[in-house]
Amino acid sequence: MKVRRCSILHLEPRERVEFNLAGLLAGSDGLVRRQHWVALAPHLGHEVGIDEAECMLLGRISPEAWTEAAAFAGDMRPLLRSLLHKGLVIARHRRHAAFRQQDEAMREGYWHPLAATFHAFTRWDDADAVQAMQETGTTTAAELRQQLGPPPSEAISRVEESEQVRLPTEADNAFDQLLARRVTCRNFDTARPLPLVLLSQLLGRVFGVRATERVTDDTVFLKKSSPSGGGLQPVEAYLLIRNVQGLADGAYHYQPMAHALEPLPGLTRPVAALMLDALAQQHWFADAHVLVALAPRYARNFWKYRHHAKAYRAVVLEAGHLSQTLYLSATDAGLGAYVTCAINEGLLEQAFGLDPMTEGVLAVCGFGWRSTEMVTMELDPAEQIWRAPGVDA
Repeated sequence: MKVRRCSILHLEPRERVEFNLAGLLAGSDGLVRRQHWVALAPHLGHEVGIDEAECMLLGRISPEAWTEAAAFAGDMRPLLRSLLHKGLVIARHRRHAAFRQQDEAMREGYWHPLAATFHAFTRWDDADAVQAMQETGTTTAAELRQQLGPPPSEAISRVEESEQVRLPTEADNAFDQLLARRVTCRNFDTARPLPLVLLSQLLGRVFGVRATERVTDDTVFLKKSSPSGGGLQPVEAYLLIRNVQGLADGAYHYQPMAHALEPLPGLTRPVAALMLDALAQQHWFADAHVLVALAPRYARNFWKYRHHAKAYRAVVLEAGHLSQTLYLSATDAGLGAYVTCAINEGLLEQAFGLDPMTEGVLAVCGFGWRSTEMVTMELDPAEQIWRAPGVDA
């Protein structure tokens, strides 16, 4: 049987701290510190504990060349079996086919190693962001200040005020007024149906294809309303929809070439409950009519930028561009919008049938009718949306 190390692997030394009453009574600080190693392999998607001997053996196994397992004899044999069982060493034998297939998919994806590790190990499955804030006493801005102290300054100056070059100002035009109304919505009207025409308008403006550049039959570039690294436009839009006129509540994929929705089967729970759990219990966002999961097809981007240190960053930037275009389009249509990365990616990927390392969810944005009452605080200091009592519109 031949073996090799998995393609991407990072080893992290950590410290585990435990309380020891006997030590405290003996005059120490009562803390016992133990060092251990953790292996981070993106093709597995979860941390793996290893010991020092396994760590040293991993450093001796090539990630590219296949080596006969018999070369690792004596004390190394049980270590090798353990690493095979953990999926950190890959074997050609059919007993280890699952790990080998996962690792081969990672190799064929052209991920930069650090980007792959970051992407795989910053995903959530069952986080509750609201409970976390409540437990740490950081629900409001005042609580944040009390718990964490003052934040860094809201703005900085690199020269004295007298050296600043003041810029001319012009009267606001319609676009300035649109920007002023762009306020993250945390209060949606769940009872008011969203017209299908508005949904269509927003999806077309944000994700639809404006033009194409066909180099060959199998090499086509798309022009959309937001910029994309290399003109590759890898980000797909997967939607959870409820209370939209003419559409059944459920999961959909937006097809940008046809400007069409593709119904996706397999939801095992109500859309409203899935939205809430996917948004890590952020109920102020979960009330929106439409949740849009931004899910890049990484192979599309990495086809050009193979193992590139900036490729993943380009995809993240693209998600930001798309969310801002959605904000402005929604605001122009009289709707509220939001974007968040505090999400349980695993739940959404399961609902949409996505592999996290090939088409994983990166962020979520959404839109819908804004409520007439502000129950959850929104940041609108210029009072463009929520005017103070007694102030005329």
